[in-house]
Amino acid sequence: MSEQRVGLGTYTEETSVSAVSWAAVAAGAIAAAALTLALVAFGVGMGFSAVSPWANSGPSATTFKVGTGIYLCVVAMLASTVGGYLAGRLRTKWTGLHSNEVVFRDTAHGFLAWAFATVLSAALLGSATTSIVGGTASGAAQTAGAAAQGNGGQTGYFVDALFRADSPAAQPAGDPGSQRAEASRIMAKAIRDGSLNQADRAYLAKLVAAHTGLAPPDAEKRVDEVAANVRDALDAARRAAAHLALWLAASLFIGAFAASLAALEGGQLRDGVWDRTFRGRRAAEARVVS
Repeated sequence: MSEQRVGLGTYTEETSVSAVSWAAVAAGAIAAAALTLALVAFGVGMGFSAVSPWANSGPSATTFKVGTGIYLCVVAMLASTVGGYLAGRLRTKWTGLHSNEVVFRDTAHGFLAWAFATVLSAALLGSATTSIVGGTASGAAQTAGAAAQGNGGQTGYFVDALFRADSPAAQPAGDPGSQRAEASRIMAKAIRDGSLNQADRAYLAKLVAAHTGLAPPDAEKRVDEVAANVRDALDAARRAAAHLALWLAASLFIGAFAASLAALEGGQLRDGVWDRTFRGRRAAEARVVS
């Protein structure tokens, strides 16, 4: 960019060279994406080692979920800082620019590196990260999908609870396999609709009474209890997925800020103006004032 004077005015001639160093942006993005995958794998390993199969041992579910969310934010900050710093440090040196324009371009390089890394992670590393992490959100989606297909899926346990006999010697009436399959389809419909209608409730109560030998009022009570347990389990899965989404959003915002700030520092260190820009400028202004 150069300025030329014509008559009493000036005009600015834009250079044909792009203001974005795409090679530096790509390098920072790839580094950030790779570091994210490595840190996620490390976090999953540490999380599994902290979980105990025994009751009253290890962190609680709430503590584990909060710790996972905080770790996601830490991963985003570390990976984005490294990627943004590389994008700023490796970019092409600009000459003849105002210092404010250089600051804007450095910040933009960090933001672009973060955005590129986010898209790259979602497109190429998504399957790898999903296979490593698993996640509550995918579990909730699989629950709803399996239930919608009517093959029992995650509702199989609740269907077993429906047909659990009070006496092990109780003999089921009819074909127990077809009854369970039919009950699974009814429960899947109840999950999709959000509630169990009266006709299905009465029919399930009859099936449960015939299979378990319970009295009709007790069979109806069991149907209501199992339906409530299904709703509670699905609501818990939805809440966990929502909390995970909020933590992911927070980590993305933190990553964008960290990458932009790190790119600014990396670019100014590359140009050798970091000390002059921050501490040296304040010292110079203090000397001028005095």
